[in-house]
Amino acid sequence: MQLHQFNDQHIHWQRLEVFDNFQYSVLDVDRDNKVVEVLFKFAANDPIVLHRHCAVNHTFVIQGEHCLYHADGTLKEKRPTGSYTISQPDNEPHRECGGDEDTVVLFSIRGTEGPMYEILDDELNILAVFTMNEFEGLYQAQQSAISA
Repeated sequence: MQLHQFNDQHIHWQRLEVFDNFQYSVLDVDRDNKVVEVLFKFAANDPIVLHRHCAVNHTFVIQGEHCLYHADGTLKEKRPTGSYTISQPDNEPHRECGGDEDTVVLFSIRGTEGPMYEILDDELNILAVFTMNEFEGLYQAQQSAISA
């Protein structure tokens, strides 16, 4: 079997100012069907901020190994390249990162006009909420950066 390496050089990766261990590229925001499609690139072995998923997430691991950790830092799950997962909203917060290499995961976030993600501090206080509006704003800013 021939192995293929994913080439992401034509993806217009964006960063949020406060997070340097992941990048994103919003592919589509479909308010009518309540779906956001976004690529996340997680840094190797460097878990992102504590958060919880408040909407259904369909994920497909394109490159690397997608690692999920409980809030206490213990490993929750590893998803290898090619894994497709459907996760229901979950009140339990977690962190995510790449395994031994940077990891690219397609997220299809579905079914809500309310909160999609809640960003938390280590005491589980909500620092930020991402809704369809926030993803639309990120998408518009990304489109402006691409056309500039």
